[in-house]
Amino acid sequence: MRAARAVAWLFALVVVTAATAAPPPLDATLAAGVRALDCANVSAADVRDVLSRAPAPRIVLLQGSVPLVTMEPFARFLIAMGYPEARLVNPRDGQFSYSSFADSAVLAGELAFDYEQSGLAPMLVGHSQGGMLVIRTLYELAGAFHDALPVVDPTSGAALPRTTIVDPHTGRSRPVVGLHVAYAAALATGWLPRLLLGQWSMLSRLRKIPDSVDDFTGFILPHDAIAGNLLGDAPYTPLGKAHVRTVVLPGSYHHLGLPRAAHLAADPDIRAWIDAWSPDRAAGAPPAGDTSNLVHATDIWYSVKRHWCSQAQGLLNVPPS
Repeated sequence: MRAARAVAWLFALVVVTAATAAPPPLDATLAAGVRALDCANVSAADVRDVLSRAPAPRIVLLQGSVPLVTMEPFARFLIAMGYPEARLVNPRDGQFSYSSFADSAVLAGELAFDYEQSGLAPMLVGHSQGGMLVIRTLYELAGAFHDALPVVDPTSGAALPRTTIVDPHTGRSRPVVGLHVAYAAALATGWLPRLLLGQWSMLSRLRKIPDSVDDFTGFILPHDAIAGNLLGDAPYTPLGKAHVRTVVLPGSYHHLGLPRAAHLAADPDIRAWIDAWSPDRAAGAPPAGDTSNLVHATDIWYSVKRHWCSQAQGLLNVPPS
């Protein structure tokens, strides 16, 4: 019996040690390239020549409540623009799109596990009900629903026997509650489905963003019958220091079609326009072609590039394990 306990203890120690190892340092040439990047103006060449060789944060793409409409087309867009496929895939099932009927506490624990291993704060993008789960997960990390959250292995979905991680940037233990998400976005997330699905705890929270995210963008579709905002919609607001934006999408867009963005990256002229876009400078008219869903796809890709860049630069200061 004692031998069995000793083996179990040793196995647990090995697992925890492996999970809490600091990410490997970047080689000198790559580190110099990353350090030289202007994260507010990341070009297609920067992505191709530098960022594609650097570690990337996990991006969780959460689909809406209709299972036939997934976030896979949006994942294909991100991949075509240069984001690493491996950091978009759900490690449990190999899919690009996560269910929005998942447990927000489990998702928060999985994000903590990934941060502990990578040293990179995750990013969340949700469509419709997936946007609700994005916001609920932010509240989980802010401690709104539980005082403590277990770390969860994202490959198995199993909760580990601990509620803390070792922060790779400091080497110190910290709880899952209080972890920050770098960037989050919600697409066409409304109140009516929350009422119909009995998601009462989110009604008062749906437009108020806690400090567990650094940068949040909410995309609102005008007169969206599915979201239930036919008479107008309130903007997203921060509860504290989070940077929160509200973007109103063109009325010609369709709720169920918002994840469809892969076609944008397939057109060389449109792709070049997306890569050159910045919210701080005026952009010319987009090229001719199918530009449906261009507004949110462009905005999200800009934010993804910026946070990918800034976090890669942050890794240069991570102490060796």
